[in-house]
Amino acid sequence: MKIIYVYDALCGWCYGFSPVIQQLVNDKKLECEVVSGGMITGDRIGPIGEVAAYISSAYKDVEQRAGVKFGESFLTDILEEGSAIFTSIPAAIAMVAFKELRPASQLAFAADIQKAIYYYGHQPIESQTYIDLATAHGLDTKQFAQMMEDSRYRQKAEADFKLTAQLQVNGFPTVLLVDDNKAAVVTRGFTDYSTLESQFNAAHQLLKSEK
Repeated sequence: MKIIYVYDALCGWCYGFSPVIQQLVNDKKLECEVVSGGMITGDRIGPIGEVAAYISSAYKDVEQRAGVKFGESFLTDILEEGSAIFTSIPAAIAMVAFKELRPASQLAFAADIQKAIYYYGHQPIESQTYIDLATAHGLDTKQFAQMMEDSRYRQKAEADFKLTAQLQVNGFPTVLLVDDNKAAVVTRGFTDYSTLESQFNAAHQLLKSEK
């Protein structure tokens, strides 16, 4: 039995959800696979200034409901300045590379990616953002940098995007509980820990009843 956590590095609600999903995985001692959803790909890629008006309002809702803070470096140097290119692809490449090398820490790495962007104001298009985070997790800097440039990991990231579609995920965060090739939805969208735990227990009972 494992959790599949479908998130996107640029999803503000996923940033707010990071402490919640980490608590569930730790409390229930669950295996967790992080899948990058590919929220900002193709013609959606572009300067953050194009969606700044929406984010300027939405981030306040995330702070209020989730209790996380968006850093001044993000709000001023990225959001207000407006020229940073928003793309989900480099973060997704970093995630599949990290999962290959350090699978047990993938959920923590996903949280670190989001904090780097939304609190510390690192640009999501820059590979160095992810190389530095991987190095902080004890991985070899040169090896990880090479993986970020390897086309095979771009293909693996795109496979995550396809898996997201196959799982019929159309919003983030989405959490699924999987057991013996059967899956049950735990949540679609942000929720607090109490609700998430209750929905996890319901999904667990559902899968048990189907055996």
